[in-house]
Amino acid sequence: MSRSFDVVVIGAGPAGYIAAIRAAQHGMSVACIDEWKNKDGKHAFGGTCLNAGCIPSKALLESSELFHRANHEFSKHGINASGVSIDIAKMQKRKASIVRQLTGGIAGLFKASKVEGLAGHGKLLRDRKVEFTSAMGETKVLDARYVILATGSTPVELKIAPFDDDRIVDSWGALDFEEAPKTLGVVGAGVIGLELGSVWNRVGSEVVILEAMDDFLFMADRQLAKDAHRLLKAQGLDIRLGAAVTAAGVSKGKVQVEYKDKDGEQRMEFDKLVIAVGRRPFTRGLFADDCGIKTDERGFVIVDQECRTGVKGVFAVGDCVRGPMLAHKGSEEGVMAADLIAGEVAEVNYDVIPSVIYTSPEIAWVGKTEEEVKASGRAYKTGSFPFAASGRAKAMEQTDGMVKIVSAEDDDQILGVHIIGPMAGELISEVVLAMEFQASTEDIQRTIHAHPSLAEAIHEAALAVDNRALNYPNK
Repeated sequence: MSRSFDVVVIGAGPAGYIAAIRAAQHGMSVACIDEWKNKDGKHAFGGTCLNAGCIPSKALLESSELFHRANHEFSKHGINASGVSIDIAKMQKRKASIVRQLTGGIAGLFKASKVEGLAGHGKLLRDRKVEFTSAMGETKVLDARYVILATGSTPVELKIAPFDDDRIVDSWGALDFEEAPKTLGVVGAGVIGLELGSVWNRVGSEVVILEAMDDFLFMADRQLAKDAHRLLKAQGLDIRLGAAVTAAGVSKGKVQVEYKDKDGEQRMEFDKLVIAVGRRPFTRGLFADDCGIKTDERGFVIVDQECRTGVKGVFAVGDCVRGPMLAHKGSEEGVMAADLIAGEVAEVNYDVIPSVIYTSPEIAWVGKTEEEVKASGRAYKTGSFPFAASGRAKAMEQTDGMVKIVSAEDDDQILGVHIIGPMAGELISEVVLAMEFQASTEDIQRTIHAHPSLAEAIHEAALAVDNRALNYPNK
């Protein structure tokens, strides 16, 4: 006998579980299906983000940065910390504990919100019916008034370097190393590659990052990317641009990697190799052939601006649809879908979605790069302020980086903000809010910022747009 729900969500990552909770807040009956299993075979909600992505990587980044600072920075504060060592096993245990707490927290939220969490596989059938196969292999059909697809994404695997879950691994595997590899190769200098490379570089690995593109962080503002490249290389990351991997395999316990650059064919040997060349939508076994859902050539579920598929009553959100693969983007799409189902007015402003890379210094941006604005033909002005001139940054001994603001010449609209520096991922929220409210650069100029604070760098960069910076020479 089938069961009926107002909403059935397939996927319990940041897009799915948030959609389920918001739908329940509207008083609807909700089921959320998820088949994620961790390497111990246990089911857990939270998807890639909580189990094998955002959260565990940030835990390791925090631990490794503290270790790096103890060895390289504490002495400047008068703190003598010679002989500092790191216990990788304990670092990993702490990471696992944080993951368990947060994934368990989702189960608690489901219970409090009266969302029925179902461990197993969900498949969309015709007429908004969902086939649910439990972890025990039992199958039943759920009837739904609405369905939200939120199945996320999975790492791209290279045919020339298939994963073996030992020497050649994906990002999840790189989060679980039991010891720091003496030599570590990373294919891909994107967000994931840089963060994972930073973790293991800080704790003693010799890290080489091979990036096929000639441009470093092609999606970021060029000035920001140039600074990031310089600072990360100074930390010991060997970042090789224009290096296209052509083959990789394990021989005698080592990973042999061949790549081609401007100087021709090259070969390197590593203890471990991380493949971090991007992610693809995860839709395996998600649709019945006659359910009506359409995907594009890359496998993304086709949706409109409100995340509606071409099938009545079926939405799709998060990494399995177009747009940046970011947890916060997926969450907001989940909220929008649930609100629309409830009959409310809802939207996602895709022009002001922030991006953050949690290296040290952190890298964050929102809106358009200077290059994009220039290419559009719109007259613009820019202002920047270095953290080297920030009293708070000096006190923190973290003066690398800057804030850069790009604004329209005609109406002073903030078009893009780019930050590299301490706590950039936190600082970016101020300008995201400003852009959401369509604030002008002058609005930030007139906003009083606490002193001394890192946020003053945003204030000074806004002033610099009109050559009015007070604590740094204007251009």
